[in-house]
Amino acid sequence: MTHLSHRRADQALVVIPTYNERETIAEAIRRLREATKDSAQILVVDDHSPDGTGALVRELQAGVPGLHLVERASKLGLGTAYVDGFEIGIANGYWALVEMDADLSHDPAAVPQLLAALVDADLAIGSRYIPGGYVEDWSTGRKWLSRVGNSYARAWLGFPLRDATSGFRAYRTDFLAMQDLGSVSSQGYGFQIEMARRVFRAGGRIVEVPITFTDRTLGRSKMSKRIAIEAMTSVTAWGFQDRMAAMRGLFGARRPGNQSATDRHDR
Repeated sequence: MTHLSHRRADQALVVIPTYNERETIAEAIRRLREATKDSAQILVVDDHSPDGTGALVRELQAGVPGLHLVERASKLGLGTAYVDGFEIGIANGYWALVEMDADLSHDPAAVPQLLAALVDADLAIGSRYIPGGYVEDWSTGRKWLSRVGNSYARAWLGFPLRDATSGFRAYRTDFLAMQDLGSVSSQGYGFQIEMARRVFRAGGRIVEVPITFTDRTLGRSKMSKRIAIEAMTSVTAWGFQDRMAAMRGLFGARRPGNQSATDRHDR
């Protein structure tokens, strides 16, 4: 497991997955350092970016205290990048773990707000769809897709989240350490929804913090029809699993051998 040096026990770790983000990663790191000062360190997880993102981060490390880099051998996906980063953060004892994109669509200045929300929560989600939240520069079609995806996840999975697909969020490390991260398999939208579902089903407290999301102006979005379809397919499967589990619990409770001591005494 990667050891991150010069860490304080009260620091958070901001995990930033990258694939061809050379145009924006330096500015994202600069703004993040400015916003968090000494309260957070940064871990870039780069998937062997052909544009040299990893090489640029290595250069930046000389002048940026608390900047760490994991370079993976190939493009392994967003979900596994976050899981790898979370496992490193857990092993190194950070109190909180933050997800943030490298393309400046997530404003680094909002990270302290997410961390402050963890005082009374296990997961703080930067939400575009609660009062005070906003999306800038998205097409009507992209807004519609995001809204529909979130409405479907909320209805089918039964949790009261307005923005379960947001990739700008913070977790309490002690709560995340109790989850089976090795069994997480989703990517993109699906990963964010799956993690929110896991926290919700484990009894964790989730809060939403309003953010302004600004569409990227440099580089190319990683969003695709395949990722959206994967997310909706996964949500449908999870919904069925939850309903089947609830039915098994209901019928199991009605079996003759499962009466409580009070029930047996009252017969």
